[in-house]
Parts: sequence; C-alpha cells; structure tokens
Amino acid sequence: MRLGAHMPTRGGVWRALERGVQLGCEVVQLFVKNNMQWFGRPFGPSDLAHYANALAGASFSAVFGHTGYLINLAAPPSANRDKSIKSLIQEIQLAGSLGLPFLVLHPGAHLGHGEQHGLRQIAAALDEVLAATRDHPVRIALENTAGQGTCLGHRLEHLAEIYQRVSRPGRLGICLDTAHLFAAGYDLRQPGTWDAVVEEVDRLVGRDQILVVHLNDSKTPLGSRVDRHAHIGQGHLGREAFRPLLNDPRFADTPGCLETPKSPDLHEDAENLATLRSLIDPPSPKPRPRPSDAGAPARRSRKAASASDPAGKPRRSRRRTAS
Repeated sequence: MRLGAHMPTRGGVWRALERGVQLGCEVVQLFVKNNMQWFGRPFGPSDLAHYANALAGASFSAVFGHTGYLINLAAPPSANRDKSIKSLIQEIQLAGSLGLPFLVLHPGAHLGHGEQHGLRQIAAALDEVLAATRDHPVRIALENTAGQGTCLGHRLEHLAEIYQRVSRPGRLGICLDTAHLFAAGYDLRQPGTWDAVVEEVDRLVGRDQILVVHLNDSKTPLGSRVDRHAHIGQGHLGREAFRPLLNDPRFADTPGCLETPKSPDLHEDAENLATLRSLIDPPSPKPRPRPSDAGAPARRSRKAASASDPAGKPRRSRRRTAS
C-alpha cells in the first residue's frame, strides 16, 4: 500500500500537502472545507496557486478528500437533508477545483426510519448530487461504518445496494476502514478475514472499486458497533492484524490512510506510519541468474575420453604379435 494520513488544512488547503511531505507521506487525505460547517468559501486564485505549487513540489501517489461530518443523505425529508445535498454538491465542486479524484463519504443514518428507507434516501440524494455535478469527474467513495446508532454501511451489502440503486454507479467507489470493519463484527485478527472481506466486495461490486483503505486501530472491542479510532497496535485490533493488508499484492498501489488521533505537531502520525512500515515484509531476493549452458563444450567422462582419440574417434586396441 501507499501509506499516508489525513492532514490538517490549518493555514490553507495547501498546508495539508506541506505537512504530508514533512511526514514522508505517500498519500494525503484532506477536508476541502471546515468539516463541521455546511458550506465553505470557494478557493481563490491565490489558494489554487499555492496548492498547485505545493503539489508540484511533492511526489504523492494520491491526494483525495473526505466530506464533512454534517452530511446525512439517509435522513428523511427535512431541511438538514436538503442542506446535506447542497453541501455535498459544493464539496464536489471544491474537490474538482483541486483536481482530487474522489471524496470519501459516510453513507448516513436513517434516524429510526429503517434501513431500506435510508438506503432509498441515499440513492435518491446521490442521483441529485451526481446529476448536478455531471461536469466533474470526482467520484464518491462510500465508506463502510461501525454501525453506531442508525448509521448505514456496517454491512457491505448496504454499499452494494446503493450501487444498484443509483443512476450513475460509475461515479462511486468504496473506502474500507479497518476500525469500522472490526467494530461491525469483521474480526481482522483472524487469518483469512481480510481475504474474505475483499472477496465479498469483489462479489458485490468488484474489487477494483476499492479506492482507499483507512488504517485505524479500534478503541472498542469486536462487534461493539462503536466508532472510536486508536493508534496502530494500541487498540483491540493490534499490530499483527494490519500485516495481511499491508502485504497484499492486490493493493500494492492502493492508498492506505491513517485517521488516528493527533496533536498539532503530528508526532503520532509519524509513529503510526513507522509502525505500519515495520509490518511490511521485505521484498523476496531475486533468484541469481544461472550461467547459460549455451556454447559450453560438452563434458565427457574420463572413461569416454580414454576410449576416444583426440579427434573423438574410438581407439583401436593394439595386439602384440609373437616374434
């Protein structure tokens, strides 16, 4: 995986890239606006120029966004649902101005109206959003959830049903979060569970739809349905649960992004990245080339050589005649 972390945009959206460079990130996730406000101001020419310069000076394999936390497309008809749709439209527009390929989105909470009603609301809202942003190539990466409260997405089938219901499934993608999987009941500590998750996604929507993996340990136990992230190796998942993901060749180029707690100096991200990198197996040594036998003289046994003359012809034995 290409490892990195969610970077704060404090001081300007380009600051997220600068911080990512300082930490040695290969990928960066960021918010395109304040994540606890419905709307943000469009980026000005100076913002975009600073961002372009920071991006040109880096060598990230991917930079992508995460939507704000107020958005709830699964809500019943209400003023907040209307604002959620408008907010997501603006976030896609902002992401498009930065050239981001996708935004990670929590599907939403049905607020007591039932799973099927919530899934229908999500699909209808996404149809409206994607129609309004048809000129933008930005995709929406639906994130699996822990299933806290009435949040949808704790079962991978929920994400697949959204795919089936929307008119433009090509604009969607999948984000897998390790802490959410664990809290929802997928025991990634057990051998084969990661492969089973990938196979399930492949069966439902296609493995190539996995655009990013969020690498988080869990403060809460298996099946808790509570979303609390912990530092790698300091939660109920533990360090070794991440080894199969990090060494899966199918996701060698997929972004693996930390979303663990952090302080202003970001030292926790540096420590978590070091922990993750320590779990990556070293590449197998390449087999040494064997010397070619082509053109090498054929070897003959001493017995065969003694039975032939220098020209390679069999020798005739000499008999002594009686004098």
